[in-house]
Amino acid sequence: MAAYGLYSHIQSNRRRSIALLIGLFFLVYLLVYAGALTAEALSVNADVDMLLRLAWRDLITAAPLATLGTALWVVVAYYFHQSMIDAITGSREVSRTDQPRLYNLLENLCISRGITVPKLKVMDSEALNAFATGMNGRQYSITVTSGLLNLLDDAEIESVLGHELTHIRNGDVRMMVIAVIIAGAISFFAELFFRMWFYGGFRGPRSSGDRRGNGAGLAIVIAIGLIVVAYVLSFVIRLALSRSRELLADAGSVELTKNPDAMISALRKIEGRGELPGATSAVMEMCIDNPRQGFGELFDTHPSVDTRVAALVKFAGGHDPGPVALPAPEHEASTNDSAEPGPWSSAAPSGPWNPPQPVETEEPIEGRGPWGPHERNRE
Repeated sequence: MAAYGLYSHIQSNRRRSIALLIGLFFLVYLLVYAGALTAEALSVNADVDMLLRLAWRDLITAAPLATLGTALWVVVAYYFHQSMIDAITGSREVSRTDQPRLYNLLENLCISRGITVPKLKVMDSEALNAFATGMNGRQYSITVTSGLLNLLDDAEIESVLGHELTHIRNGDVRMMVIAVIIAGAISFFAELFFRMWFYGGFRGPRSSGDRRGNGAGLAIVIAIGLIVVAYVLSFVIRLALSRSRELLADAGSVELTKNPDAMISALRKIEGRGELPGATSAVMEMCIDNPRQGFGELFDTHPSVDTRVAALVKFAGGHDPGPVALPAPEHEASTNDSAEPGPWSSAAPSGPWNPPQPVETEEPIEGRGPWGPHERNRE
């Protein structure tokens, strides 16, 4: 079955999206329980078992409010995540009039498959990267950097657009946005807890008469452990997203464009040049290439470019040119060319302390005298 319409992958992404949303509420409840356990340990002098039961009672009481707050977080992120990403990256929406070349390439791909044309955005950056965002057909958008537009040819840009369209079609974009929402929510509450802890928000009475047994200390250790577990799980959620989505998107792009060499060439040009300044790790995980690598590929959200290229060569019949060297940015070249010569430069104007350098000329031409050329005597 063609990678672009891989039904099993689409259904798997839908199931994962639902599971991730359920996991978000579970992690929030875990954080609420940890906070309640800490509060009880600092206010009640009891053993660990009693503190755990009291914290569970507090969780049941606070569950409706926690559920409402989490649902509100999801709703806000659902409708405004694109605005937040645009604010981080500085992306702007463009039309056919603004970017006729880019818009025509995207429109042709969409027409060939009967897909609604997503919004098109450009980010002013010399980095070479692109990403897709959105939760439904009205929100889907594809963002490319100006550096990618300047250094890739039409066939390569078309391959990148096909890659991002495949992410939209396969449901990868929706799942990534949900994962970002989860990571953001858990990171926010976990960081809030630790800030309140270290800056005095949860300090209990410290009078000499307030002596607590080992129960309170052990309960606090358990609470901190639960918060750490929730924070780590929010990070693992992103790592649990199948990295095969990038391989499938590459294959889907080849199916759309019928040009595996263009996809390979685009990946080689983007390789190591995709770092978006100021972008969060969540945004980088949405990009066609994430240069922020971990231990080998163990903690990477993307397979390496070598792995992706090898798959395209093996299964799509492409040809790997190897790493590609790109020209320096235009502004750097113009800066070097326009630099004025200094007083000790060989290009400096001649003066009393800088006599003119002799100019090499061609061999003397017959008939040229010391005061200029003269005609030869005609016989």
